[in-house]
Amino acid sequence: MRETVFNWLQAEIDGSRCLDLFAGTGILGFEALSRGAESVIWVEHEKSAVAAIRHNAAILGAGGLETVHADAIEFLTHSQLRPIDIAFIDPPYGSQILGQACQILDERAWLAPQALIYIETCAKDPVVTVPGNWQCLRAKRAGQVDYRLYRRL
Repeated sequence: MRETVFNWLQAEIDGSRCLDLFAGTGILGFEALSRGAESVIWVEHEKSAVAAIRHNAAILGAGGLETVHADAIEFLTHSQLRPIDIAFIDPPYGSQILGQACQILDERAWLAPQALIYIETCAKDPVVTVPGNWQCLRAKRAGQVDYRLYRRL
């Protein structure tokens, strides 16, 4: 699945600013870095996951990395950074916050023009309504996981 996602992104990952929201292990952000992303911001609520991401980022010794220990919705609502080029959004399955996260990303100018947004959900969860200016470029299912790539128009 990850290989497919990064094949979708291969032409646009180099030099990009990425946000790994609901980061978990941070694997999507680390993969983006390994493929040439300029910077990654990881946002994760679980303290142990944040510590693991920070540890792994320190081992890499690369610049442009930021790990934030925060609730994703609060972070999006109360922070503001230079717009990002690629957002990875993989909330806990069954949670009801994906739609809210998408709206905040769009409304608070988190996304650069033509930004790409990768969303991963449980196949059993209802399909989230994304902002009207997001175009679905790709959609796939792997087992119990649905994943989609959108472009902000």
